[in-house]
Amino acid sequence: MLFGKGGVVALGKFDALHIGHRELAIQASKAGHPFLLSFVGMDKVLGWEPRAPIVAKCDRKRVLSSWVPYCCNTVPEEFQVEFSSVRHLSPRQFVEKLSQELRVRGVVAGENYRFGYKAAGDALELVKLCEEYGMEAYIIKSVMDKNRCSADMNFVSNSKEKGQVSSTRVREAFAVGDMSYVSELLGRPHRLILMATDQERFSSEQHKISAPRSCTLNLAPKEGLYEKCSLLLDQENVVQCRVVIDSKFVHIETDHGGLSDIFGSQNLQFLHIEFGDSCT
Repeated sequence: MLFGKGGVVALGKFDALHIGHRELAIQASKAGHPFLLSFVGMDKVLGWEPRAPIVAKCDRKRVLSSWVPYCCNTVPEEFQVEFSSVRHLSPRQFVEKLSQELRVRGVVAGENYRFGYKAAGDALELVKLCEEYGMEAYIIKSVMDKNRCSADMNFVSNSKEKGQVSSTRVREAFAVGDMSYVSELLGRPHRLILMATDQERFSSEQHKISAPRSCTLNLAPKEGLYEKCSLLLDQENVVQCRVVIDSKFVHIETDHGGLSDIFGSQNLQFLHIEFGDSCT
């Protein structure tokens, strides 16, 4: 793929699509057509343990579309590069690839962005190299978490944490079941998506639907009870509910009844749950 004259890429991991990532997309949209450029296959190459994504792959387009009002009425597009193809590139070789192979017009990165083999390059070097290759470079300040500090959380934060919004911070909030905080960091309620398969099916009662945890397509919060949630069956059919997560199942409960009727009539393969409150 060639980005062409108008292509401006934001650089990052973009696994959470949190408000810091959104800020990168906003700056890219001011300079041209915005793309999010990230790397895939890092876990396999680096031997990391696989983990559930924060945003389900099938839900990323919806999230990016919700950024349209912030991004000059444009939906940011995603472009992924195999990590194995860039892992050993020096900072100069990486920028050269952006310029000559992908024909990028400009790049956007956070002030703490590192790139190149063994993260040898920093934001200042990115600006310098982009200038050499005739590209614009925009470095933005980290989006800080102004409402809380890591000391407020019931976890030991990463030693590199400086109070900025990060995917690590989001995952740590998930780990303690603080979904209100997750919503602040994401800039939206978290949406958990479950998919039934031939092997794993949903079961329903009048006031309850249960799904095996193996059906989850993205990260679920810790075990517990979550009030003020929403079950989205389609754009017009939203059911207020509470969610109970245990070691094996995700249970969706409502006081309104009729879930088994809805479930039976629609033969649901997907369940979309939005979390509105923290674990109790």
